[in-house]
Amino acid sequence: ANEKGVVEGTVKFSRRNFLVPVPQVRDFDELNARLVEMCREDLKRKVRGKGAEKKALLREDRAAFFEEPQTPFDACRKVSTTASSLSLVRFDRNDYSVPVRYAHHPVVVKGYTDRVEICFKGQIIADHRRLWSQEDVSFDPVHYLALLERKPGALDHARPLEGWHLPECFDVLRKRLENALGKKGTGEYIRVLRLLEKHSPGAVTRAVEKGLENGVIIRDGIAQYLFPQEEWGETKFSLAGREHLRYVKVAKTDISEYGALLSGQGA
Repeated sequence: ANEKGVVEGTVKFSRRNFLVPVPQVRDFDELNARLVEMCREDLKRKVRGKGAEKKALLREDRAAFFEEPQTPFDACRKVSTTASSLSLVRFDRNDYSVPVRYAHHPVVVKGYTDRVEICFKGQIIADHRRLWSQEDVSFDPVHYLALLERKPGALDHARPLEGWHLPECFDVLRKRLENALGKKGTGEYIRVLRLLEKHSPGAVTRAVEKGLENGVIIRDGIAQYLFPQEEWGETKFSLAGREHLRYVKVAKTDISEYGALLSGQGA
């Protein structure tokens, strides 16, 4: 309690000296960087009644400090709740989506100033920009693709996908799939979209573009473009540890022998 006045006085000093006039910045990251710079500059100031600069006094204080915690402080509000049947989690009077497989599951919501993280058994399963309105909903379309794969007819009418804008190559891919496979093409298109569950939008977009260039439109074919080419080399056969195989000679196939089998001469 005896430190309360010191803390309040420091806040007052910082507000008057660092935030007046109001800093003109693009985002919190730029503001925080500017505040750090100002605080470091303030360490060169001498406090009235003290014979040394603040940075020297700080070194003395640190010598008496306890050791820092092993885990950094998580500056957020944590709430335990349960995901609804619609795969939505309510936090601070707003709803945030989670992957459909976590519906009806207990989760922990971590509300930061700029984002909301939703965790299940210690793993982050959803990350949203925090809403500061009321009774609003933040959907991540990718969270509902597993359900749409079972109900592809709802692709154009699903509320979580409203306003979801994908690069033009995805529209081209869908048209080619539906022209080639009919109704099954929509399901195959959703399978391609599900690649977004494990890969970044940029990586999947490049894979789709490469697929279209090479006439590859099915999901399994497009997925091959998501692996870095250097990883392909790991699938090559190596003789390391199998030196005896160097002496194996494989004769070149003579396809004329198959003709003999067809004529019955090879029986």
